[in-house]
Amino acid sequence: MTTPAAGTRARRPARLARPQLSEEVVVYLRDLIMSGELRPGEFIRLEEVAATLGVSITPVREALLTLRGEDMVELEHRRGYRVAPLSHQDVADIFDLQAHLAGRLAARAAAAISDPELADLRTQADGLRDATDPADIEQREYDFHRTLNRIADARKLSWFLHTATRYTPVRLYSSDPDWRASMLATHDALLEALAARDGARATEVMTRHFTDGAERLQAHLDSIAFWDER
Repeated sequence: MTTPAAGTRARRPARLARPQLSEEVVVYLRDLIMSGELRPGEFIRLEEVAATLGVSITPVREALLTLRGEDMVELEHRRGYRVAPLSHQDVADIFDLQAHLAGRLAARAAAAISDPELADLRTQADGLRDATDPADIEQREYDFHRTLNRIADARKLSWFLHTATRYTPVRLYSSDPDWRASMLATHDALLEALAARDGARATEVMTRHFTDGAERLQAHLDSIAFWDER
């Protein structure tokens, strides 16, 4: 299994576009944790995070409360917040859940999709094929799957999948050329399944897509000795 390409560590933005929103800080810290830049047991310095993102301490503190509720960080008395344990199995479990939900949604989309909707997805897939900037790839990939999930017309399943995929360190993938090639092949296979209205095949394609994501992340964390430093 190929690990994400060198230089894919999450970029540290100079300043947030909307620093008053603690959710921006949540996304930033969650990405650092899931990509291995922040490791289990490592303390998170509020002042450093605030300075890096150009925000006050308040949204950082609010973000850490949110992450504590997600079991991503722990509060140690008189010492502050530190990254919670994250095991090899935890990563597998996260992606297993994503795969199950995405597979169900893909099957429903295959049963419901119209020819114009299929054409729209093909157009979006073509746009992804031409994209080269990681941020653009992230947005286009998000839009493609959001369209697919809307076609499935399963609001609660879509919400659960959206929640589960928050734990995917997207920059780690979008900066990796090997993952991008795999993603494009997945879209081609998925579009074929949708065109055939083959729900079982659509489920299989999406399940493999998320299994591949888990394997890539686990291999990346292996490569930086993430598990050895717990």
